[in-house]
Amino acid sequence: MRLPDAPPPLVLKYYLYQATVTFGFFWPVFTVFLLHRGLTYTQIGLLGTVSAAFVVLGEIPTGYVGDRIGRRNGLLVGSVLLSLSLLGFVVARGFVGFAVLYVLWALGLSFRSGTDDAWLYDALESRLREDEYTRVRGRGGSVNRWVSAGTMLVAGGLYAVRPWLPFLAGGLLVAGSIPVLLSMPRSRRADRADELTVREALPVIRRRLTEPPLRSFVLYVALFFGIVNAADTFIQPITTRTLGLPAAGLGPLYAGFTVVAAVASYHAATIEELLSTRWAVLLVPGLVAAFFVVPLLAPVAALPLFFAMKSARAVMAPIASGYLNDRVESAGRATLLSAASMVYALVRIPLKPLAGVVADATAPLVAVAALGGFFVLASVAVRAVETPVVGAESDRRTAD
Repeated sequence: MRLPDAPPPLVLKYYLYQATVTFGFFWPVFTVFLLHRGLTYTQIGLLGTVSAAFVVLGEIPTGYVGDRIGRRNGLLVGSVLLSLSLLGFVVARGFVGFAVLYVLWALGLSFRSGTDDAWLYDALESRLREDEYTRVRGRGGSVNRWVSAGTMLVAGGLYAVRPWLPFLAGGLLVAGSIPVLLSMPRSRRADRADELTVREALPVIRRRLTEPPLRSFVLYVALFFGIVNAADTFIQPITTRTLGLPAAGLGPLYAGFTVVAAVASYHAATIEELLSTRWAVLLVPGLVAAFFVVPLLAPVAALPLFFAMKSARAVMAPIASGYLNDRVESAGRATLLSAASMVYALVRIPLKPLAGVVADATAPLVAVAALGGFFVLASVAVRAVETPVVGAESDRRTAD
């Protein structure tokens, strides 16, 4: 049974939350702003490394805290940290100041990752139907991307008035998620007395992520998310230098990416039902990764590739988190989902600098093609050892 056409108040509040935690006001001008504040490209790259490292270090502790203090409260902590980080960009100067803000940013993201998905799954399970998770999660992601697209269109104008205005607007928007979260119900499952202790949490993570069915699944998804994240680094140089798009067109281009991804996210459940979970997970990343090689032969194909990889990432996020949620007990759910996010971040850390080395030695298009080839070979190796998706056709099953 599906949710009624008019979403229940709980779902509407989740959609409103997704609308407030968007970064479109500043994302299209982020690198330009850091250069304006006197940072070099090397320093900007180091800041990315700092952020990724703290995401990895913070994922399990913040997920565990989310399980202990309640998932809604964990999301509140994440929103406070993110808004403080963004507002800090208004006044920050120098590498050290920005490094502090990057740490706050990484920890804020860590409190959100896993916790928001765990809250939604348990809220649907206890109040509505958990088998609607992919649909609600996908449509929530669509709302997030539509708002991002709209704010991206004004990012350049705000930057032209004052370079710090996009960060002020972004910080205030994220701060708007705080009253929304306060109006949302606590997760009943997260507040039970039988929550995992620290001693119990680590064995659960080790058992779940090192045994079927999650072992190869998490690795496979991490590889796909990793190549998309690494390829995202080359969108701006390829579109402006190789394809000749004016820098002023980056804002509308990114808004276009976001709109297409929003539509894809909205229909994630439809795609999963049409293909089945198993074939959606296997086909969507595989076909998109194979497409990574095409722009090397025809550079104009880079634009449709970028749209395709953004859309595939948007489709895979709710499907992957739904698969994980279905196979995790409620106690410790946010902890384990954060651990999966940590694996995703660990894969990103070496892929991004390695892709940069290839791009410096050859060209960005070659680096993108290499990323696609790497995923195809790595996914074949993973599937030769163990199928990434076990017992997941179109229907769901509850966690054991």
